[in-house]
Order: sequence, then C-alpha cells, then structure tokens
Amino acid sequence: MLFPKQTVSMPYNLLRPLLFLLDPETAHTVTLRSLDLLHRTGLMTCQPIACTPIQVMGLSFPNPVGLAAGLDKNGAYLDALAALGFGFIEIGTVTPRPQSGNPRPRLFRIPEAQAIINRMGFNNEGVDSLLINVANARYQGILGINIGKNADTPLASAVDDYLICLRKVYSIASYITINISSPNTVGLRQLQQTTELDNLLQVLKKEQTRLSDQYSRYTPLVVKISPDLESQQIEQIAQLLIKYRMDGVIATNTTLSRNEVENLPHSNESGGLSGAPLTIRSHAVIQLLDEYLQGAIPIIGVGGIMQPADAQSRIMAGASLIQLYSGLIYQGPDLATETIRILCEKNTHG
Repeated sequence: MLFPKQTVSMPYNLLRPLLFLLDPETAHTVTLRSLDLLHRTGLMTCQPIACTPIQVMGLSFPNPVGLAAGLDKNGAYLDALAALGFGFIEIGTVTPRPQSGNPRPRLFRIPEAQAIINRMGFNNEGVDSLLINVANARYQGILGINIGKNADTPLASAVDDYLICLRKVYSIASYITINISSPNTVGLRQLQQTTELDNLLQVLKKEQTRLSDQYSRYTPLVVKISPDLESQQIEQIAQLLIKYRMDGVIATNTTLSRNEVENLPHSNESGGLSGAPLTIRSHAVIQLLDEYLQGAIPIIGVGGIMQPADAQSRIMAGASLIQLYSGLIYQGPDLATETIRILCEKNTHG
C-alpha cells in the first residue's frame, strides 16, 4: 500500500486559513485543482507502508479507509485523490442527466463546531461524463460509484433513474451505492420508508442479477442511509437489506438536526449537516445496524470522523470500513494518513 509523504499534507496547515477566506464551494474547487496539479507535476509522491488487505463484499481493500462520495462528484480527480493513500474511493452522487443543483450559496462552514452544512442538490455533469472521466483515469483501485435520481424526476419514477445509472456504471464500478438519504433532493428520503424501499430494492436486485449474467461479473450493491432514522426504522431497513441480500450499507449521510450547532453562524441554513456534530449519532446508527444485521451485511461507517479515534470507534461498533469527508476539510490529508496508519497497525498487530 502506498501512502503520501508528510511533505504532501503539511502545507495544508498553512493553506487552510487562506482557503477559509474563500467561499466554501470555491475553496473546494481550488483544493481539488491544486491536488491535481501537485500530482501531475510529480510533487505529490508516495512511500510504501505495510497494511494487511481487508476482504469485504467479495473485494480486497488495501486498507479500510476510503473517501466518501461528494468530494469528487464527477470522478474528475481520481488519480490525485488516490495518491493520498485511500483504500478505496467513492465518487458521485451521479444522476442520469446533468443538473446544476440548488442555487448558490449552498455550502457553509461552521468552524466553531467543525461542521459543514450543504444543500448542493446532486450537482453533477451526468453519468455519461463520469464514465468518460473514469475511462481517462489511471486509477485501478476499488471504485465506488454513488447513484441518485434527477431532481425533476417524480418520486414515483425514481427507480427508473436508479436503473439508468446502475446499467451504465455496472461494468466499471467495484461497488455501487444507492443514495436514498440525501436531504437535499425533495422527497428522496421517502425512499427509505418500508414500502418504497421494498419496491426499490426488489427491482434493483433483480437488475443486478441480470447484469451479473450479462457482464459475467458481480458488482456489489450498497445502500446509504440517513442518521435521522428512529430505531424501529433502522430495524425495518436492516430486515429489507437482509431480505434482498444487499451487499452492504453505508451509515450515515448528513443530518437535518441542528442540536449541536444552535445559535452559531450559518446554523439556520437549510441542508444536511456534517462534521463533528454527526459523530455521536452516526456511531449510534452503526451500533444499531450491527445489532439488527448480526453480521449478515457489512457496514461502512461515515459521518463525523474527525480524528483516528473516531474511526477506531466505528470499527469497534461494527463497521468493516470507514470513509472520510468533512474531517478532511478541517484536518487536511494528514487525517487520512494518520487514520490509515493507526487502523493498519491495529489490523496487523491484532
């Protein structure tokens, strides 16, 4: 496994104050383009470190730390992000047709709470553009592709959008994530309700079987759920995941709760809250899933992982893998490097 040298991530400590002077969405773009430039010019190099691969969903993960969906929606920066040492990368959310998402501003930092609010609304260039980007990348590691529905697609027709994306990305994805938990597409979370989810999973699982025969390869299907579910809802979802033999579950997406950021600047902005305020709730959802699933389906933990200890606690709670996003905004690439190192050491030495 390759890891970035310390020299790659150290400048982030100096750059973050400057980036935080920029509009958050502009800073996001600047950061990705800067990483891409460093990678292309050879200034972002890697050094090897021992890590025992982890077998999950029939896939061999070089290490258990992945990049969550949302950072690279269109798969345009795969090679640069891979150089940061992630064991897997998830791109998207991608929709059948390009869409601009919600009006700007739609991304807000709450530094006092190490939090972010976003209401991006699945802004992306469409699945066909993503396919081109993946084909042009050199990245050969584990690639998750997160799929969703277009905002103007009626909820009753949502399954059609998921089928379009599923068919198009099936042969190039290592696994496919069904995003039914973003709070930023009107009505999307309704798909987590028992009747709607039962219908959706039945159709998608049937199509997965057909595509598996067509391509002579099995691509796992994963469902990403909300942190705002009650215990009974989580239990019902777990039962459906088992019923349809889904391959994994990602816990969790962003939250609509504002309990941890009340009265702070931007806390009244609409959208999903991520970062440190999500740490406790995301951990609790993983614990419940672990109880209800009884090891039948692997869990990928994401949400509020701001330090390596948070990642360790998710593994202890029942997650097989973890993903980072908001923690990277506040801690920089060092968070990925240190989390990988600590989890790999624990895995190697038991």
